[in-house]
Amino acid sequence: MFHMNAESTAYAADIEAIKQVVATVEHSQQHKDPDEFLALFHPDAVWTTAHGKVLIGLDAISEFTRKVLPAAHWDGEVSYEVVHVLFIRPDVAAVKVRQRYLGGTDESEGAPLYVMSKQDDARWLLTACQNTGVVAD
Repeated sequence: MFHMNAESTAYAADIEAIKQVVATVEHSQQHKDPDEFLALFHPDAVWTTAHGKVLIGLDAISEFTRKVLPAAHWDGEVSYEVVHVLFIRPDVAAVKVRQRYLGGTDESEGAPLYVMSKQDDARWLLTACQNTGVVAD
């Protein structure tokens, strides 16, 4: 569960906007919608998959996403929850996310880190992201 402290209260509107980006990531994954997912990225973004594949730039992220997302196989639900936001600067935030795939025998968890940047039009975009799988103890 996400907790706001005194410092984050000053960023309440930005935190809500960041949470909306993460909610859109969740929606795009649930519906296997590459266009919705790709619209969230900065053009120069860097994405590292849970398996360590490094994708640099929107073209590489798009090529990978369009191949993998529509073909993804999971039964059940996918959920993404913002658990912590650290504002590095007023327009740059490190966002820790809890990612869960629930259902059947394919349950798994991830701990992505999304570095997001606020654009001149006030949109927050995924800029440098690391998707890390969580291994059960």
